[in-house]
Amino acid sequence: MPKITFLPHKILLPKGGSFNAKSGESILNVALKNGVNIEHACEKSCSCATCHCIVIQGIDYISSITEKEEDALDKAWGLEVNSRLSCQAIVYNNDIIVKIP
Repeated sequence: MPKITFLPHKILLPKGGSFNAKSGESILNVALKNGVNIEHACEKSCSCATCHCIVIQGIDYISSITEKEEDALDKAWGLEVNSRLSCQAIVYNNDIIVKIP
């Protein structure tokens, strides 16, 4: 079972946290079911960038980014090379580390 480690976020998760995920779950769904209330204004439809996250480690172990997601990410602030929409990034069988900007 893969594990998602969230780095500390001043408001959402001050001490950070690590949570088990099922293969095939999105980063956002894992966060929400564990009480990490990442905003997702478009209700996970890949049409906004409020659930923007940065995959610090393990970018090769999640689903590939789509053109639609890349277009939506253009609306996000603080983009980095490993930026993803947490509603679209699907975890498989490896652990990852995520930062919520």
